[in-house]
Amino acid sequence: MGIRVVLVDDHAVVREGYRRLIEKHAGIEVVAEANDAASGYEAFKKFNPDVLVVDISMPGRGGIDLIRQIRQLDSSARVLVFTMHASATYAQQAFRAGARGYVTKSSSPEVLVSAIRDVFMGRPALCAEINQALAASRLYDDVSATDQLSPREFEVLRMILDAKSTDEIASAFNLSPKTVANYHSEIKSKLGVRSDIELVYLCMRQGLVAALPEPGIG
Repeated sequence: MGIRVVLVDDHAVVREGYRRLIEKHAGIEVVAEANDAASGYEAFKKFNPDVLVVDISMPGRGGIDLIRQIRQLDSSARVLVFTMHASATYAQQAFRAGARGYVTKSSSPEVLVSAIRDVFMGRPALCAEINQALAASRLYDDVSATDQLSPREFEVLRMILDAKSTDEIASAFNLSPKTVANYHSEIKSKLGVRSDIELVYLCMRQGLVAALPEPGIG
């Protein structure tokens, strides 16, 4: 029996492309697809896949909170992150949430397929890009301020950086606006910043958000 995979990515064209790529390899079958964290969670419960392949940045709750939620449901769940984010901080948060592997979308197709097989076999799977980022982080003892955040706090931060309102974040996580405001305050406290402007610039330095465009550009 082959490896049963569920793909979670908010771009239908991306899912279709990777479904075809994955299924060209013998012994791997994509049994379901999902376009956000909520449908990914339901697909996991319904199909009980051998490996869940999940993106990080999606509308509403992101992949890191989905990983946390799924590992609470099933502590043996095998989750592989497949994302554009080539940051050591994102990778560390994903593993803290319970991921077993992390591959960037700039990797070759063979790397993704190999990672699916490794995660299925219980082996950790990292692409070369993330291996280098994590090695550099350890080499320079580069402890990110955001490493203090829990996976849930990190996902709230990601949505704040994506300019989502308190009500939008509350709706995505099924929380009250007051609880989200408390998360917001706690995040700033942990990161040692007093305002959202300071928060954005700290995250720019951490590589979590792109630099702001120069005036007149874009």
